[in-house]
Amino acid sequence: MRKTVAIVGRPNVGKSALFNRLAGMNISIVHDMPGVTRDRITAECRRGPAIFDIMDTGGIGANTEDVLTDQVQVEAAIALEVADLLLFVVDVIDGITPIDQALASELRKTSKPVILVCNKADSPKRKLGGAEFSRLGFKEQVEVSAAHGLGISELVAAISKKLELFASSDASDKTEATRPLKIAIVGRPNAGKSSLVNQVLGKTRAIVSDVPGTTRDSLDIRCTVNGHEYILIDTAGIRRQAKIDAPVEIFSINRAIQSIKRADLCLLMVDCADGAKMQDRKIAQLILEQRKPCILVMNKYDLFHPTATRKDRVAALDETMSREFFFLHYAPLVAVSAKRGQHIDMLFKAVERVRRGAQTRIGTGALNRLLGRAIENSPTSVGSSAVSFKLLYATQVNSATDSAIPVPHFVLFFNRAAKLQESYLRHLEKIIREEWPGEGLPFVMSVRGKQPKADTRRGGSRQKRRGRDARSDDLSEG
Repeated sequence: MRKTVAIVGRPNVGKSALFNRLAGMNISIVHDMPGVTRDRITAECRRGPAIFDIMDTGGIGANTEDVLTDQVQVEAAIALEVADLLLFVVDVIDGITPIDQALASELRKTSKPVILVCNKADSPKRKLGGAEFSRLGFKEQVEVSAAHGLGISELVAAISKKLELFASSDASDKTEATRPLKIAIVGRPNAGKSSLVNQVLGKTRAIVSDVPGTTRDSLDIRCTVNGHEYILIDTAGIRRQAKIDAPVEIFSINRAIQSIKRADLCLLMVDCADGAKMQDRKIAQLILEQRKPCILVMNKYDLFHPTATRKDRVAALDETMSREFFFLHYAPLVAVSAKRGQHIDMLFKAVERVRRGAQTRIGTGALNRLLGRAIENSPTSVGSSAVSFKLLYATQVNSATDSAIPVPHFVLFFNRAAKLQESYLRHLEKIIREEWPGEGLPFVMSVRGKQPKADTRRGGSRQKRRGRDARSDDLSEG
């Protein structure tokens, strides 16, 4: 069983910066505004002899006007309960504060091991200032600078010693270190993203509120569903640029966009009772631009024409969303009610269908025969004149990404590649999908052409330039 280390302390002492440093990536938002971190955020730390989980928490003792303060305190209390070790973070610049003293008094009552982390010790003078905190009564104390990475190795060594973590080559450890499927849950504010996470976990794990923008950080949450391991990335709701009025919210939205980039698959959650909006389509466009596998999750399905029959509701929803998200035609649609827990199992069955489909390939011979017949039966045209194209060769190559769901990449060699229009590529993609649907998967279509031989006659140099300019760029679907 993997050990869990919780990072606790008053607001703005650098808990999130320390979390990011231990995780080796920027997951938790770092900002000078007190109370920025609201949820418990979990990630892996791989810096020591064995992997352990780290948990960031909302600032305990926050005295802000945030209406969610009480719920943040509950989140921190849960972290104290489930953690195997606590990192009590203080600020050497501010010195001991009344909140530090009150929190130290509470932590001394727990049976959990505690390491006092004196943060912002980025100079010899400030490091000496850590001696003042010995009055708080904790035997284990480490001076660090999370922002500059100072003292982190010593801290990891102290954690490993306390938790008795040792390097191991056991097969069980290797299996545990295998990266689960990363699923980013994205959408507009209040689409039900955190409600879906909580429903999957069977408990309140992410804070749910009617206040837009409740989720600020992108939360990486490990879970197991039907024997499959996942990391659910619960993201901040992506709002229209004109409605963004706070620096922290800008960071949150940028973090949500980064979550799309690092995910293996995206769940685009849409409030189908409210209908698809322009912002939903913009988020869908972000997913398309990143060439990410995608599933359309129609949430609040229980409120969508509730008096109609299920068959008519599904048909109407499918027709409407196929029109609204025509450019994500490859994405399957799953209707759920995250609040009521309806059809969540169907969602994860769709996830596994997409994963299995990505592992299969269309044979090179079958691909060439399929496209050859299609080109013979449907010649293209440039302007008013018909152009005859000859497919020299077609193949599906391995994706360069290390994603758990590789995106299919088709390379097509034509005799007149420079004149091949993108609309015709979309036609050929449709032909491929009729034989090999690739559910949930975007296709990357690359066109390459044979350059013409050098012409010594007048205008030959222009012909050579045209040949060199023949397209070989990747053309994705529009």
